[in-house]
Amino acid sequence: MARLRLSLWLWIVAALMALGLSAPASAEHREGAVVTSRCHASSDVDRTVEAMIAPRAWNCTGAGWKADAPVAWLRFDAGNWHEGAVPKHFFTRTARHQTITIYALDTDGALRGLSFSESDGRAFAAGPVFRLPLPAITPSTEAVLVRIERPHSIPLLTEAGLAVYPEDASRSLEEMMLLALVLGMLVLPLLFDVSFYLVLRERFVVFHAVMVVAMMGYVLFAGGVIAVIASLPVAFLAIMAPLCWAIGCGSALLFLSEFLERGALSRAMRRFTFWAGCWTIVVPGFFAFQFHATQAFDDTGYFLTITPAAIIVSVALVHAILRGSRSAKFVAAAWFPLILTSIERLGRGVGLYAGPASLDLMMFVATGIEVVLISLAIADRFLAIRNERDAALTEARMLEQISTRDSLTGLMNRRAIEARFDELLVQGFDTFALVDLDRFKAINDLHGHQIGDAALIACANAIRAVGDRDSIAVRLGGEEFVVLLRGEHSLERAEALRQAIPIRIAQDVPGLELPVTASMGVIAMSHASRHAMQFAEFYARADALMYEAKASGRNRLAYERLTVFSEPPVGRGRRRESKAA
Repeated sequence: MARLRLSLWLWIVAALMALGLSAPASAEHREGAVVTSRCHASSDVDRTVEAMIAPRAWNCTGAGWKADAPVAWLRFDAGNWHEGAVPKHFFTRTARHQTITIYALDTDGALRGLSFSESDGRAFAAGPVFRLPLPAITPSTEAVLVRIERPHSIPLLTEAGLAVYPEDASRSLEEMMLLALVLGMLVLPLLFDVSFYLVLRERFVVFHAVMVVAMMGYVLFAGGVIAVIASLPVAFLAIMAPLCWAIGCGSALLFLSEFLERGALSRAMRRFTFWAGCWTIVVPGFFAFQFHATQAFDDTGYFLTITPAAIIVSVALVHAILRGSRSAKFVAAAWFPLILTSIERLGRGVGLYAGPASLDLMMFVATGIEVVLISLAIADRFLAIRNERDAALTEARMLEQISTRDSLTGLMNRRAIEARFDELLVQGFDTFALVDLDRFKAINDLHGHQIGDAALIACANAIRAVGDRDSIAVRLGGEEFVVLLRGEHSLERAEALRQAIPIRIAQDVPGLELPVTASMGVIAMSHASRHAMQFAEFYARADALMYEAKASGRNRLAYERLTVFSEPPVGRGRRRESKAA
């Protein structure tokens, strides 16, 4: 099994690395082939491009980005273009929008524009970006103006640029191989989750599996790996990355609420963590769909509603570590890098600062670290749970033995024999012998209860010594015992057992003034598998016979043989034979 998993792991990594090698990503960008120096502005839908030509309309400080206005504007001045490197493509972070209109502004004030809907964007084959063609660029072009209607994401603005060649905006080969490696690493925890769940039907395994699948989805969509495999609409790509992250964060909280040892979290903290996970899946998940009707607040809403997940996770882990949780230490080490990189991504997402998309690679590296450490945490918890269950099973067996065994003699007690009585009859134990020690009260009165207990133990040992796999001994209580027998000569064997009792008591309990004998009432039945009698009926009949034996002088056996038919024949019924020894 270990070799199979290792082979599968190597195959996945090799396949994904080959996928990275096949991506049309350039390891080195041509000098000046990418223009990212930009100014920005925002307006209502009525503002025309002519009104945006004036320099005072633009913010070129690199701060103050907004994605909640109806329209966002970008400006790329020709002065920032490298000589001879005329851009041909506009590219930016994959995010939802309604329309993008691109204008080429000439020095004489002439404007040429191209307008594109959301579905016109083409995702790059390596990277979470899409591109659109520029209108004709001439030597007299002084700037490119971009009008984005209903932008849903600040990175859609901060990570925009112009490129000469499409591959200039792609991820490098090294970056794609790193993503392929992380994606391959995520497959093994999923296989482990399946294996663990087959052994332990624990909910935390399911939550972790959902979390791993969501992380795989995030790497595929936010990392741009999916574009190597399939050509998908920009809107779908824009939705799936934040949706996978919301599901992953929510599942992490659900996992944490179920994973830690019993008592690691207080009941209130555990419930709060669980419902916070549900909130994180539902509310940020809703904002991830980026409906145009919610454009004014969904970007901010997403980040504000998902941020508490990191805070709650941190508080819950500190809470559990202070309570001595071993598993919480593993989880804290696994999730600390992810929490830090998530905070960094949050800062860029809400526009606190601008940065390149390559910063996301820190989050993917943190994901790889999480995979290794959380797998160790689950394996450690798996062993702990297995040990706990083994201990619980051992304790349960001990309790079961205590509840079904007589504490003085070690024989089965009445509860045990009544629970299995029908089964034992079917197995052929068709002879019911009730044993009662004669004048046992006199032994207690004359010698004390300690000697009386010794006599009971000796009686039990006598029954054990004579018994075999075809006999079962039970202590009903007091000085009463039951022996179930099967096979041939059961009546003779019962009598031999009865005669062995006084001999064993005299041997094991010296000093008794009189021998301790036993009387026995025996019920022998034919065709026991078709019986219709219960334990209480057997006991009542055997008890009556036992008292007959005592009334006849004690130290003897009285028996009754019953024949049971599936349908009583006419003129026939049960037949009784009695005999005193």
